[in-house]
Amino acid sequence: MTGDAAKAALLAQIQDRLAALTPTHLELQDESARHAGHAHNGGGHFRLEIVSPAFAGLSTLARHRLVYTALGELLQGPVHALAIKAMTPEEASL
Repeated sequence: MTGDAAKAALLAQIQDRLAALTPTHLELQDESARHAGHAHNGGGHFRLEIVSPAFAGLSTLARHRLVYTALGELLQGPVHALAIKAMTPEEASL
């Protein structure tokens, strides 16, 4: 699998796993190119903005834990760094 195909496959896998949180909005950006020269050759750096009713009543830490649980072992391998902005639909509409 080529580099671009592997990246596309990983992005699709991340989105598939996050579907378990029934997001109303999901934006996933691969920021690996901005981290060239870092650990893992800069690969595996992502920024996530996710809106889900599953986050209602949860602290930021609990929301991030839900995301981590959904991603599972991807966080032990191909996902090296993940910046998360997790909101409820109500918070996103403000």
